[in-house]
Amino acid sequence: MASLERRNESYRIVFMYQGRKLGFSLGTCIQKTAEQLKKGIETLLWELEQGYRKLPQETDLIAFLRGGGKVTQEPPPIKPEDRLTLGKLRDKYVGVLSIGTMEQNSLYTVKIHFKHLVTTLGETFSVESLSLDDLQQHVERRHRKKYRGKPLSPATLRKEIATFRACWNWAVDGGLLNRKFPNKNLKFPKDDEKPPFQTWEQIDRQIARGGLTDSEIHDLWDCLFLDRKIVADFLVFVKENATQPFLYPMVVFAAHTGARRSELLRVKVSDVDFDGEFVTLHEMKRSTAKRTTRRVPLSPFLIGVLKEWLEQHPGGSFLFCQQTHVEKSKKKRMTPTQITRDEAHDHFQRTIGESKWNVLRGWHILRHSFISNCAAAGCDQRLIDEWVSHQTEEQRRRYRHLFPEQQSKAIRSVFGE
Repeated sequence: MASLERRNESYRIVFMYQGRKLGFSLGTCIQKTAEQLKKGIETLLWELEQGYRKLPQETDLIAFLRGGGKVTQEPPPIKPEDRLTLGKLRDKYVGVLSIGTMEQNSLYTVKIHFKHLVTTLGETFSVESLSLDDLQQHVERRHRKKYRGKPLSPATLRKEIATFRACWNWAVDGGLLNRKFPNKNLKFPKDDEKPPFQTWEQIDRQIARGGLTDSEIHDLWDCLFLDRKIVADFLVFVKENATQPFLYPMVVFAAHTGARRSELLRVKVSDVDFDGEFVTLHEMKRSTAKRTTRRVPLSPFLIGVLKEWLEQHPGGSFLFCQQTHVEKSKKKRMTPTQITRDEAHDHFQRTIGESKWNVLRGWHILRHSFISNCAAAGCDQRLIDEWVSHQTEEQRRRYRHLFPEQQSKAIRSVFGE
């Protein structure tokens, strides 16, 4: 009924079926194995001819015989509307994060990262097909983009991929995906270590020496920290030029506690303990599973400023809030309202305006300055970590150069005066 042929050291079976001569390779060069396979195929052909078996519709005879009479059905093709696209995955993930899982600033950053990923891959990109090459193309495309005249930093590129990876792992846990994120061996441009924080005087000296581009000067001001004298001068300036009543006490609070802007916006009147001389700050970044708090001591100066502010406080539970009527504002308020992120930024920038203080990037400079001044004054690192919620060695390392007295004493203990 069937015969074997040897071709290129591999056996092939040849047979007649419904008047046609057919054949296929058995994939073996061992005669005994080929004979056994031949017997099984002959049995299947006989059963088909005698009607004991029927060839399923739309089934290939060769595939039927190769499979020993078993029909291996291909899974039904996934309809385009059922595919998990990058756009669908983004919307599901952002929706989950929007229930209070993540701080609004961080959620905004996640949305920006996905915007760039969609630009590279496309809204309808099937995430099941994501490969290392797809990720590498995104890194290369983004690295070609310029920001302040320079390619995007590797840190920014890593953060975008980290956002995608976190989303992917969430999808795996939820059964939407079933394999690891394909970022193994993903290559990034070499990163530069962030320069240390410097005083205004140090930055002025570098700029005065000349030879720096506008971009390099901009980066220098990003590393600025205000020493205690300049902080005091800045607070005087804000007191005299603040565009809104809440701004001066809020700036003093930031400068004397190291609180993040988002933490400033959440602090309530009830969080301030004047008798215990501390304030409770509500965090969002330390844990993704629960809301955490930390306590920061109040300086005597800050206590005085806050007490004066509370005498004119417009009301409501939040320590820093807007009055019902704000000059030149289109918003209609029935009661005093919490300061928004945009309002805090806008009034900070309006206050510094075209003054010499316009080199300050925003609220975060006050947090940097608080940490820097604490470090420079020799405060115990454990206390600083507790006050500002530092959790990584990299965060601490950027401030270590600010222990000038301790470093001078250390080197003199080795080499003498």
